[in-house]
Amino acid sequence: MMKLYKLLSFSFLLATLTSCTFTENIYINDNGTGKFSVDMDGSALMEMAGDQIAGQMGDAKKDVDTTFTFKQVFEEKKDSIAKLSPETQKELKKLENFVVSTKMSSEKKQFLMTMATDFKNVNELQDILQTLSTFQKLEGGAAANPLGNGFGDNGSKLSYSYDGKKFTRKAVIDQQKKAAKVKDSAGDMSKMMFASSSYIVKYHFPKKIKKVSNPTALFSDDRKSITIQYTFTDYMENPDKLNFDVEFEK
Repeated sequence: MMKLYKLLSFSFLLATLTSCTFTENIYINDNGTGKFSVDMDGSALMEMAGDQIAGQMGDAKKDVDTTFTFKQVFEEKKDSIAKLSPETQKELKKLENFVVSTKMSSEKKQFLMTMATDFKNVNELQDILQTLSTFQKLEGGAAANPLGNGFGDNGSKLSYSYDGKKFTRKAVIDQQKKAAKVKDSAGDMSKMMFASSSYIVKYHFPKKIKKVSNPTALFSDDRKSITIQYTFTDYMENPDKLNFDVEFEK
């Protein structure tokens, strides 16, 4: 598992040292089940220092293409997890079935990472990204968050709902947490690191879309998918800007 921890550490480096593109994907089927994933494209750093990074992983000319689950990580960290509160252990269990896939190539200047999980109902995804911040309570937790220390911890409670007629993405800001982040001196550093990063949502539905409350939404040709792009700064500092409703044709 040492190679696994190296991958986690280097993905954390990517997510904090250069601009990245984060894409949140949701695929909903007719019966309400579906798939959720977050993709991170950190290829910009590979453009700058791909050989050095690949060299740290072993053979600089050898590509990395690997997949693991958080369940494997938790098994390695079970002694540390056992010391956490029952509430924190319950939070971590939400991530147990996430599959993390990593592709890295210094030759192709590519570093791609995907975290994905299936769901039975989109309501299961409530606060799923915020749960990533729970890693910081683990020994070595900062390096274990593949999307970077603090990702998902934007001081809000995120929920999704879908009933076949309407889909809603809603983040409610926790003013107390937001005030604490403002006082955190590390916040200014985060602003600089993510200033040129983007956060994109791509949602795919089983029905044609009638309208979306966000006027910048782009539709697919069949009007069953939407794409909306935000700055990563908005995701971290103004998460309620990412709120929107989708209504479907009858």
